[in-house]
Amino acid sequence: MMSGNQPGRIPFETHLGKLKEPARTIMVDLRNFVKSLGGNVLEEVRPHRVVYAKTMNFRTFLDIEPAGDSLVLSIRTGRVAPPVTQRLELQKTLKMQRSR
Repeated sequence: MMSGNQPGRIPFETHLGKLKEPARTIMVDLRNFVKSLGGNVLEEVRPHRVVYAKTMNFRTFLDIEPAGDSLVLSIRTGRVAPPVTQRLELQKTLKMQRSR
């Protein structure tokens, strides 16, 4: 599995330092979940996002872009399928839940 811990690679933790709670915790939980999907799941930490793929052909199925207090998720369900992108605005969601 590719990892941010190899020489010359960007550590996963660099993205955590840029995030506020609860986005930081959710990003770690997403990472743990995706890595639990199997040994053929690859993680590539890039300067502005973290990409997950299956096999060495690197077919991306999840792209996570940290954005302060939110996460932008792009999910691809097939080779030719366009990605579905969703922004998780976590602070806004928490405020709405607390006001109920």
